Amino acid sequence: MGETEVINATRKWVEDVVVGYNLCPFAKRELIRDRVRFVVSDAADEDALLQSLHSELQLLENEPEIETTVLIHPGVLQDFAAYNEFLDAADGLLAYLDMEGVYQIASFHPDYQFAGTEPDSAENYTNRSPYPMLHLLREASLEAAIESHPDVDGIPGRNIELMEELGAEKMKAVLSSCLNSATNTGE
Repeated sequence: MGETEVINATRKWVEDVVVGYNLCPFAKRELIRDRVRFVVSDAADEDALLQSLHSELQLLENEPEIETTVLIHPGVLQDFAAYNEFLDAADGLLAYLDMEGVYQIASFHPDYQFAGTEPDSAENYTNRSPYPMLHLLREASLEAAIESHPDVDGIPGRNIELMEELGAEKMKAVLSSCLNSATNTGE
């Protein structure tokens, strides 16, 4: 699958799942304003992905009109355990660049699994995406959005409840449809 199809599938996932099911009540505004950067890394190993991450963090520093970046990396860290371990290196890069408290990295993966859950638990779909990705968020914007939300603490519980209500099979089909639509449209 080419870069355009990867971005289209990811954008459809953000639109249909993240925004459509209101998993993140802060996402719609930035998506509508076209302030979300979707970028595909051609990294084939973790070092190259760290370099891509570094470049995207620098881009965010230099271009404040970009609110957030979704760094999609389909060529590396397909295994969720390896991906999960890589998150420590990603956070280490933030510390090395003295960007802790400036940016935060949210994690999404096709096989995402929360600790203490079964692999097929519906709640894992709150963080399951078409491809492995790192979502780079501006801390100041996130804090402002949190302050204006009436029940931030209730978001995770509501999301888990919704995923369990919809069920793992339904969410698997929705995720698959994001991938299929990007392939079938030929965009």
